[in-house]
Amino acid sequence: MEKINSKILKEIYKQKPKDAKKYDTGFMLVIGGSKFYSGAPALSALGAYKTGVDMVHIIAPERAANIIASFQPDLATYDLSGERVEEKHLSTLLSLTQGADESAHTKSAVVVGGGMGRSEKTKKVIGEYLTQVTMPTVIDADAIYSLRGKVKEKIQDKNFIITPHSYEFYILTGRKINQKDQKEKIEIVKEEAKKLDLTILLKGGTDIISDGEKVALNEAGSPYMTVGGTGDILAGIAGSLLARGVEPFKAACGAAFINGTAGKKVGEKLGESLMASDILDEIPNILSNN
Repeated sequence: MEKINSKILKEIYKQKPKDAKKYDTGFMLVIGGSKFYSGAPALSALGAYKTGVDMVHIIAPERAANIIASFQPDLATYDLSGERVEEKHLSTLLSLTQGADESAHTKSAVVVGGGMGRSEKTKKVIGEYLTQVTMPTVIDADAIYSLRGKVKEKIQDKNFIITPHSYEFYILTGRKINQKDQKEKIEIVKEEAKKLDLTILLKGGTDIISDGEKVALNEAGSPYMTVGGTGDILAGIAGSLLARGVEPFKAACGAAFINGTAGKKVGEKLGESLMASDILDEIPNILSNN
């Protein structure tokens, strides 16, 4: 078991060559949003840009996609008809995913789940999507609710990171960990990651990351990071690192450290006034100290 520190940044970030080309550090898709929620996919995309990904496309229901496109010119969106992601969108999602992978010559990744809601139709299509997608993927927030039945069996051994908080971990595994001590939590996360043969990043006061063999702890963070949106940024950072070719366990560790360290710095300055978007502004300072 290791405690994550700034050395991980040196392992992930190397000097860019002068002849660097577009997509060398990745092309990421964000799938999420709904009629009610539009901020989550945008925060994931911006978290990815702040940590070096070359391109992000956001795929979201029409209202969310149009709102996101108006945030700032860096955000490119593809709108899906209707108020939420549904079965009729599956072929489009798979086609856009394959297109991104081909454009980036496999330097690509997906972040799925933020703000998409938990309707049965949405859970069904996202579950089916995850069984078919082959790109490295971060499964976050509402998408975790789609991991049920045979879906969990079919996604084993893929380059996926799952990013639950304690209740989502219960939804994923059926195991309640709120009242467990740190040692017990670590063992449970390791056991469940081994069962799934995937990387789990359990978010909390101390983040616990395991791929079923290795375990790492991220102690960087702030109690003020309980506000909405900080997990969306974390998912975007993890997706950014996957897209640049970092393997899932290290990508999860790096994302937890960057997000947590930025949150700690902002929390010290702003306290109760911290908003998720403030973390985005601090990320460049964390990376520049690498």
